[in-house]
Amino acid sequence: MTFTQLLSRAALVSKVGSRSFFQGSKADMTNPNWIRVGLAFGSAAFIWGLLFKQNSADLHEYRVRNGLE
Repeated sequence: MTFTQLLSRAALVSKVGSRSFFQGSKADMTNPNWIRVGLAFGSAAFIWGLLFKQNSADLHEYRVRNGLE
C-alpha cells in the first residue's frame, strides 16, 4: 500500500467509525452547569492573582537590584 492509500483509508475510518469523545450531547444553554462555571471563573481568578503577585515580587526585586529602593 502506498502512503496516500493508507492516509485516505485512515481518514475514512476516522470520519465514519468514531464519535467525538468531548461532545456526546449538546449542552443545555437554558440550565448551565454552575459548578463548572464556578470552577472556570475561580481558576481564572486564581491564576490572575498569582500573576499579579509574581509581577509585584519581580518589580520589587528589580528595584532593589538597581538601587531604586
